Amino acid sequence: MIRRGHNGLAFYQFASLSARPEVVHAVFTRLGGSSQGHFRSLNVGQRVGDNPQAVQTNHELVFSSLSLEPSDVVTAQQVHGARVAVVGADHHGAVLPSTDALLTQSVNTYLLMRFADCLPLMLYDPMHQAIALAHCGWRGLLAGVVPNTVRALHLTFGSQPAEMLAALGPSIRPCCYEVGADVIQPVKRLFGSSEALLARQPDGSVHFDLPGAVRIQLQQLGLHHIEDSSLCTACRTDEFFSHRAESGNTGRFAALIGLRESGGHPEMP
Repeated sequence: MIRRGHNGLAFYQFASLSARPEVVHAVFTRLGGSSQGHFRSLNVGQRVGDNPQAVQTNHELVFSSLSLEPSDVVTAQQVHGARVAVVGADHHGAVLPSTDALLTQSVNTYLLMRFADCLPLMLYDPMHQAIALAHCGWRGLLAGVVPNTVRALHLTFGSQPAEMLAALGPSIRPCCYEVGADVIQPVKRLFGSSEALLARQPDGSVHFDLPGAVRIQLQQLGLHHIEDSSLCTACRTDEFFSHRAESGNTGRFAALIGLRESGGHPEMP
């Protein structure tokens, strides 16, 4: 990924998407905001106990860093499920209930979600000018959020998986993601031979490869162009919020994607 900054904020962008000037996107770090304590400092989580005014200020900072109007943003109440919603100009400013993936073909409609170990999945179809943003944790993964999102792009806009660009954002990685039977057994049922996804450690614990599972599902659906950030949120609490590493006492970082007539973002000085 490419690390950039603007107005005191730091964010990452994917090389594959940055090469497309019509795509606006960023995965923000936790740096440069106004929150304090456990939420220091660019927390955009509205339901984690942070000061609401600080969260509002942080949202404004995110939008201004990409020269976006807040009224053009669509977001969702994420519930670790697999519901996908198609949105457009009529949804500007909305918070869709119980939704974990958003997709659109509408120019100047920007999709925003919040993360703290779950994986931000961005999809772009350059042939049909369609985008998607999905919230992928282990529960959503097992519920089918990845295939639901890819199939919704195909059914709604005619997108072909082989033509899509996929970008896997910062998330907890197998180095840090110890799991129990509640994850191990359903992963084995879903993926069959799962040794590559469930690695037994010398101490007997099992670690789950969440990005690897997302990649496998994308490949099974026919996607070939997949870029992975390779950034672990639990290893990098200096830059990202991590629910696991910080024992739940943490904020949420923002991931955002949208389409506009001409793109481009300021680079870090």
